[in-house]
Amino acid sequence: MFVLLRHLQRVRREADLPRRSGARSLAIRHVDAGSCNACEHELTATAAPQYDLQRYGLDIVASPRHADVLLVTGPVTTRMATALSRAYEAMPEPRLVAALGDCALGCGVLADPEQIAPPLEQLLPVDIRIPGCPPSPEAIAGAILAAYDA
Repeated sequence: MFVLLRHLQRVRREADLPRRSGARSLAIRHVDAGSCNACEHELTATAAPQYDLQRYGLDIVASPRHADVLLVTGPVTTRMATALSRAYEAMPEPRLVAALGDCALGCGVLADPEQIAPPLEQLLPVDIRIPGCPPSPEAIAGAILAAYDA
């Protein structure tokens, strides 16, 4: 374990990552509303040593009751619309909604129109838009950190 931690420190040093500033934190609740999982793979990469969003106090949480940001991936299906609204309502104020990827933004979804709910922006107030199919880890990290600093 010690060797692994030393290797991680070396990778962070070589990547010239900035140090965490301040003692703020932001809890993110991720909801897959019907995606192809490409955005999830890129979101997972933001936890890698190259980006390491946890050093900024950003954490993925399991409950919307502990979340500050609702991060939605994929087109919202008719079966997920109610669950998504319930997750949003369970979040404490102030709360933000992030649309991750073109599908969540309602851009050119390839699916049965009867199974797709209206775009996320028509269901919930979207504060953070992260375009791309899928967006790169840099774009995801940049958009979340920009909202975090605002």
